[in-house]
Amino acid sequence: MPEPMGVRVEATPNPNSLKFTLDRPVFSKSESYHSPEQAKASPLAARLFEIKGVRSLFFLNNFISVGRDPSTDWEEIVPKVIEKVQEHFKEVR
Repeated sequence: MPEPMGVRVEATPNPNSLKFTLDRPVFSKSESYHSPEQAKASPLAARLFEIKGVRSLFFLNNFISVGRDPSTDWEEIVPKVIEKVQEHFKEVR
């Protein structure tokens, strides 16, 4: 059974944004999403917008930048982002 995708969480200068660095490159071009409606064409983005408090997403090479609603704690968001990223890449292999 393959190992789940490794995900490292890093702070950014913006307290309402975190960088999730994946253990391999998976995005060939940059993609930005600012609403669930914009994310409908991207299965991963749509999945991440299901998480309460996610406001924006930016994908590039091996990372995802997640912007949050300031009223939602990162402690609620971070484990769900990691779980959904790992689920997504397990399914698309």
